[in-house]
Amino acid sequence: MKHRLIRVAEILKRELSTVILREVPSGGALITVNAVDVSPDLRNATVHVGILGTAAQQRQTLERLEQHRVVLQAETAKRVVLKFTPHLHFQLDESIERGSRVLDILDELDTGGEAVNE
Repeated sequence: MKHRLIRVAEILKRELSTVILREVPSGGALITVNAVDVSPDLRNATVHVGILGTAAQQRQTLERLEQHRVVLQAETAKRVVLKFTPHLHFQLDESIERGSRVLDILDELDTGGEAVNE
């Protein structure tokens, strides 16, 4: 990816996380913007969001993000000056959940190993 695209993606990530925090009700789930992939023409952006919560909360939060997409794009356009405001596409990023699962497994192995040594 070119340097300009990387910079634009990072700026969009930072600003979107702030706007989402203010504009979108979380419904009890924790929303994080993990990454933003911007198309080379800057007209589309895929926003990878991590949502900590139940499967129902994740689905509802993704629906809320889609419902608030126009507002999020407008607020982002005010904060980030680009020739075109990218059309936002939201995608669930499960990397936080996978990391949490790995840590749980490591904790289980750690406590299981102590019981064997005693």
